Amino acid sequence: MESAADIDFTGIVYVYGPKLVFAILTLVIGLWIVKILVNAVKKGLDKSNTDETLKGFLASIISVLLKIMVYITALGMLGVEMTSFVAILAAAGLAIGMALSGTLQNFAGGVMILLFKPFKKGDFIEAQGHSGTVNEIQIFMTILKTPDNKTILIPNGPLSTNSLTNYSTEPRRRVDWTIGIGYGDDVDKAYEVIRRLLDGDDRILNDPEPFIAVKELADSSVNFAVRAWVNASDYWGVFFRLNEEVYKTFDKEGLNIPYPQSDVHIIKDGDE
Repeated sequence: MESAADIDFTGIVYVYGPKLVFAILTLVIGLWIVKILVNAVKKGLDKSNTDETLKGFLASIISVLLKIMVYITALGMLGVEMTSFVAILAAAGLAIGMALSGTLQNFAGGVMILLFKPFKKGDFIEAQGHSGTVNEIQIFMTILKTPDNKTILIPNGPLSTNSLTNYSTEPRRRVDWTIGIGYGDDVDKAYEVIRRLLDGDDRILNDPEPFIAVKELADSSVNFAVRAWVNASDYWGVFFRLNEEVYKTFDKEGLNIPYPQSDVHIIKDGDE
């Protein structure tokens, strides 16, 4: 009986011993390679100035996926049937993906935003019917602060797939005004006054030079299109300042700022 047991044990060692050794070697070497690959990914992300949040998340995802592949390979070398196991994992992944489809879409959107950087923290953007300064870019959502200090949370899914306006991308912006004078006012004088007001503000750039022209003959006014280029940070200051100066100066120069008005004529029937 002892010799039979020895023969069975020897047979088991003979059959499964090499498989076990190769499986252990595969596991050790595989995990070592995974570590090298993950470190290489981290270095690549460092060189590309990828956001810290995205960097850690991507490295973790890649590490987990590669380790799962190594474990599955090692178990397969031991003769474990992996077809059913992989099928169960695939079915579970599909079910989880369907249940979290919206969340996964926002996650994918966050990855795209952090990789391609259509905007960054501190930019003023307009998207999804909202506008504000980007306060934080998270994996699933972007947080805006409005000028009146409201907090807006926008999911990254629609934010990454729909159009948005980034007002902070370019260092210079064009300021546009529509300034009206009354019919009968001196157009040349209005042009001269507007030009003088523009020249009096050092924040307005000379290249490209400001543009002034009659835009339209409206119902109650002759409207000028006025355009000037400024540094992006000076946009609102220049815009509000010129509006104020026009109001103060036009009256002194005998130029009327028209407003909608109607003439009412009352006709009385004559006495019979």
